[in-house]
Amino acid sequence: MVGMTYGSRPTIDDVARAAGVSRATASRVINDAPGASGVLRQRVRQAVADLGYRPNEIARALASGRQRAVDLIAVIDNPDLSLGAHPYYSRVLAGVMTALESINVQLRVQVAAEDDPVSAIDAIAGDLTVGAILANGSPELAARLHQRSHKVVSLVPTATSVPAVEADNIGGAYAAVQHLHSLGRRRIAAIHGPDRNTCAIARRIGYRRAISVFRLRDLNTAGDFTREGGHAAALRLIEAYPDIDGMFVACDLMAAGAIQAITVTGRRVPHDVSVVGFDDSVVSICTNPLLTSMRLPTEEMATAATRMLLTGTITPGHRQRFPVVLVERDSTSRRDR
Repeated sequence: MVGMTYGSRPTIDDVARAAGVSRATASRVINDAPGASGVLRQRVRQAVADLGYRPNEIARALASGRQRAVDLIAVIDNPDLSLGAHPYYSRVLAGVMTALESINVQLRVQVAAEDDPVSAIDAIAGDLTVGAILANGSPELAARLHQRSHKVVSLVPTATSVPAVEADNIGGAYAAVQHLHSLGRRRIAAIHGPDRNTCAIARRIGYRRAISVFRLRDLNTAGDFTREGGHAAALRLIEAYPDIDGMFVACDLMAAGAIQAITVTGRRVPHDVSVVGFDDSVVSICTNPLLTSMRLPTEEMATAATRMLLTGTITPGHRQRFPVVLVERDSTSRRDR
C-alpha cells in the first residue's frame, strides 16, 4: 500500500491513491456527497474495504455541523411485540453498540408504527447521516427507504435492491425438521409466524422442503410470534392431530407457549412431543424443559450491518448471509431415553 507505514491507520489520502482518484473525489464518495460517477464511487468504496479505512468521525461531525448517527428502525405491527418487550430487538441493539464502541457516532432508535409506517419512513430518510439499519419491515417499506437514501441495510429478507445481512432462515428450518426426524419423530407439526413477515415466510419454506424430502404430512397452523399465540396454536394442533410427536415452532416466544400448552394436555416434552424453536434467544433457557433452538446470529448480523454503514461499503442488492445452527437442549430427546 503506497504511502502507508506498517501498522499505521489508513488515511483518506491512502484511499485516494489506492482508488486512483483525487483526495476531493475520495472525500465526496466517503461523505456520500454529489460530484462523483458511479464507477469512481465503486473504486473508492472498494479501496475503503481493502484498506480497512475508517473515517475520523469527530472531524466529520465538526465539518458538517451535525452529530453523525446510525438509525435503527423497528416497524411495530403488533402491540404485544413492543421494542422493549421482545428479545430480538435487545439483541440487535447489542450488536449495533458493539460496532459503535470507541467512535463518535450516536445510535438513534426509530419506531415506525404499523398504522402509518410510510410517513415515518419518509421522515427518517430525510434525516439520515451514517445510515439506517432495518430491524424488520416489509420489502415495500425497505424499497421506499432505499429509494430515498442508499445508506440502508436490512437484517431481514427484503426487496432485491436493498442491501441485506440475512440469516439462513430456510436452511435453519430445514435443519430443525431434520433433527426431529433423526430422533424418530414422524408426525412433525409446525407453528409458523405471521404471513407477511419475511423471516416467517422463509422458515415456512424450509419446513415444507424438509417434510417433502422426508415424506411427512404437512401439519401446520399460524402463529403471531408471541407466547400467547404459540400456546393457542399448539392447542389447535394437538386437537386436530392428537398423535403429533414433534413440533417445529418458528420463534422461541411461540415455542415457550407451545411447551406450556403441550404440558397442559398431559403430554410430556420431550418424551411425547419433541419441540424445536427458532432464535436461540434468552427465552430458550427460561422454558421447562430448556428449549432446543436454531441459533439466529442476531448480534453478529447487526454488528456487520453497522460496520458496512460506517465504512460506506454497501452496494444495491448486496447480500451477506449468516448460517443458522442447532443448539440442542432438553426439549428434544430420543425415544429410548
